[in-house]
Amino acid sequence: MDLVTIDDIRTAAEEIKGVAVRTPLVRMGEAWVKPESLQPVGAFKLRGAYNAVASLRPDGVVTHSSGNHGQALAFAAREFGVPCVVVVPEGTPRVKTTAIEGWGAEVVVVPPEQREIVAGKLAAERGLTLVPPYDHRAVIAGQGTVGLEIVEDLPDVEVVLVPVGGGGLASGVGTAVKALRPDVRVIGVEPELAADAAESLAAGHPVEWGTARTFRTVADGLRTALSELTFAHISRRLDEIVTVSEDEIRAAMGHLARSARLVAEPSGAVTTAALLSGRVAAGRTVVVLSGGNVDPELFRQVV
Repeated sequence: MDLVTIDDIRTAAEEIKGVAVRTPLVRMGEAWVKPESLQPVGAFKLRGAYNAVASLRPDGVVTHSSGNHGQALAFAAREFGVPCVVVVPEGTPRVKTTAIEGWGAEVVVVPPEQREIVAGKLAAERGLTLVPPYDHRAVIAGQGTVGLEIVEDLPDVEVVLVPVGGGGLASGVGTAVKALRPDVRVIGVEPELAADAAESLAAGHPVEWGTARTFRTVADGLRTALSELTFAHISRRLDEIVTVSEDEIRAAMGHLARSARLVAEPSGAVTTAALLSGRVAAGRTVVVLSGGNVDPELFRQVV
């Protein structure tokens, strides 16, 4: 399988320059946080979506998304002046669907298991280009710029913690970090209630849990399954995957707000949860905070 390379990621870094924010490393105790919540769309997804649209130059785009990729693609489509349709599952936080519409995209709400099917039908019916949230080399390369920046800004980093949902971010970050610093441990983190990636690595092939299981977690951005492409990347470029509980995720959201003054959605807080729970030894560690598009009511509960 043709995997993303460090050259692909460097090309993506040039493509997104001036659009995506080069987020800083923020101290949090003995560790650092890479706050992708500071992106214009509130999540790392802007990197991959913009790189994909810039590479494809489509006449219009469509995707399926739990929210953040939809926002990112809507933003990118607006920048290139093309229409965008985002298919989201029922139960997507209103803060995310409102933001998608705010960037000028059309939102289509469907049952969770119908997301990819409906997106594919819309692509065919309307002549739109499907830009998936993670199962695309240009998307993975864009997400990999997070890892590129981490190594450039903290050359002696020892451990990088990255959330795992569909695996695009973990694939890109793992690729960049291992290419530049093979000795650095890159560890994926996912909720116990959506631990299909950990099971996939143990089984040696992608394992899908299905929406009935993964939709139990509050981390809505990590409910998706790995693709063959992302599994191929993380099985080669991640050292391990650890899991965290729902209580640990909520506690990490509060800790980030109080200790680092950062707003994190549950999916973005899982890496901090792994650090705080002791599942990963502290050291020169960077935790990737993937997004901050949190339901205000949930944020009030944890802070």
